Amino acid sequence: MRLSRMRLSFDQKAFLELVKAGLWGKEVQLLPFMKVDFDEIYRLSQEQSVVGLMAVGLENVVDVTVPHTIALTIAGEVLRLEQRNRAMNEFVGKLIDRLRDADIYTLLVKGQGIAQCYEHPLWRACGDVDLLLSKENYEKAKAFLPRMASGVEKEETKKLHLGMTIEGWIVELHGTLFTEISHNLNKVIAGVLSSIFRGGEVRSWEDGNTTVYLPSPDNDVILVFSHILEHFFIEGVGLRQVCDWCRLLWTYRSNIDVRRLYIRLRDAGIMTEWRAFASLAVDWLGMPAEAIPFYDKRFKRKGERVLSFIMKTGNFGHNKDLSYRVRYKGMTYKAISLWRRFCDFIRFTFIFPLDAPRFFVGYVLGKIR
Repeated sequence: MRLSRMRLSFDQKAFLELVKAGLWGKEVQLLPFMKVDFDEIYRLSQEQSVVGLMAVGLENVVDVTVPHTIALTIAGEVLRLEQRNRAMNEFVGKLIDRLRDADIYTLLVKGQGIAQCYEHPLWRACGDVDLLLSKENYEKAKAFLPRMASGVEKEETKKLHLGMTIEGWIVELHGTLFTEISHNLNKVIAGVLSSIFRGGEVRSWEDGNTTVYLPSPDNDVILVFSHILEHFFIEGVGLRQVCDWCRLLWTYRSNIDVRRLYIRLRDAGIMTEWRAFASLAVDWLGMPAEAIPFYDKRFKRKGERVLSFIMKTGNFGHNKDLSYRVRYKGMTYKAISLWRRFCDFIRFTFIFPLDAPRFFVGYVLGKIR
């Protein structure tokens, strides 16, 4: 996959305009993109997991008529999203209450917490329930929750990660949120976790009758962005995750300590990546430049290349050929997986020539330690 200068089709450009309209509730005109293939627009919205944003965008089209079949299809998708989100919110509230009754305290990260930053929280595609816990609470939750689970995955002890299925929902326990790509970034994340668990830097969301705690804005922007970077470099990240980051920054634009953010990005060695994604957000997704710290128009080319990769790989690498995962086992599987990662990192050197090799070394060392 070459990461050369991006050439978007008319349908892709129209799709991005609709995502932009969905993010910010602005009017959108599609006539400049000639005859739009709405079936392709719908396919892209599914591929990038932004059907809810697409629904808002289509409501704001002012110059063409959206085909009735597409409008009905997306309306049906949105209805299912609302139902699933309501059910997940109810489950999260019950789960948090059960944990508190057992003297186990946790934060909700990503997912339903980030959804509250959208104009239509119930229209965001929901996934897993990710719980962040101190080491002590992680051990207690690890002993308590499997009793009510229908399935429990093998624990990743080095990462303090345990996944399980409870009442049909995937619940993931995180004792850390360290990445696989950078020791310096992990040192910053360790500081973020200390700010949360020792400093009490959190915010809250009222989920029905349950108060759910989330990382404070200063801490969440680092955790969300580091999650984006890890997926971007290792398997692929979707437009939905970038939109989450945009909405988080926009919602808390008056609360972010910019100086503190600068120090963290500098110490983690990811300022270049931040500015590349900031360019994508401003130049392609309509993010107001004043709401995203350190936006620099000189990074437009890098932002285009990041967007090109996202559009080609789909949400979490959906478009990649991953059939080797079921065809091979053992050392053969590991060798093929490492080769795939190596090829991806080589391509990333065209965007981040200094950082991509460093991140690849960090990834390999993490695997062999």
